[in-house]
Amino acid sequence: MQKIRIGLGQINTKDDIEKNLETIQAITEQCAVEGANIVIFPECSTYLSDENMIEHAESLDGNIINTLKKIAQKNNVYIHNGSFLEKNEFDEKVYNTSVLINPTGEIEAIYRKIHLFDVEIPGVVNEKESDVVKNGHEAVNTINEMGNFGFSICYDLRFPELFRRLTEKGAKLIFVPAAFTLYTGKDHWEVLLRSRAIENQVYIVGVNQFGERPIGKSSYGNSMVVDPWGVVIARAQEKVGYLIADVDMTYLENTRKTLPCLTHKRDFI
Repeated sequence: MQKIRIGLGQINTKDDIEKNLETIQAITEQCAVEGANIVIFPECSTYLSDENMIEHAESLDGNIINTLKKIAQKNNVYIHNGSFLEKNEFDEKVYNTSVLINPTGEIEAIYRKIHLFDVEIPGVVNEKESDVVKNGHEAVNTINEMGNFGFSICYDLRFPELFRRLTEKGAKLIFVPAAFTLYTGKDHWEVLLRSRAIENQVYIVGVNQFGERPIGKSSYGNSMVVDPWGVVIARAQEKVGYLIADVDMTYLENTRKTLPCLTHKRDFI
């Protein structure tokens, strides 16, 4: 598929799974009416809180994913859940997991966040995601009729080697669902998204939480799509809602031909 229409759901997730699922359903329906092939949501789209994270984790065959499967089928679209807290049968910790569901309600890809947000900025941010979350280890691509997609989650954005690995595995578009804070987002979010797009000559789809969070922090929003030249081709307003963007794989191929830097990579010591 040379042209793909993407719906970006910029939401303000609370600590109420059912209400969050209702929001996801409503936005998916709106995006489907406008012709979206795929709808993507932010990190932790169905539950966002510093408390009771393990208690609210579910398996891949739990209520959250099963509900999303039904929404995908009903609207005949792909749904990328952003991420949810996935139970880990081997450990007391949970995974921060992205799931891509196709229009028939089947899971096509599962990605578990590799880089965990263990950051302390005095007076601003003090989080240690690894206290509750176990990191994944696999760079994940999926190929379907729309193309080759790569997966990442939030803090992964700061690690260019992951994006290069996804590109080397054929990714033409890479998802970045996130809960980027207002403090870091205002200075780093757009810069990092554009950098990853330019470096790898891919489309980057960054979908961020927006507004006050249950844990007393604020998310930056500014969900956007960046093209392979590094141009922001679509950007969300400062509010909860959705954004529709069209990406053109012919443009991507032309960009790579015009400036073939991916073929100029060299090994060095």
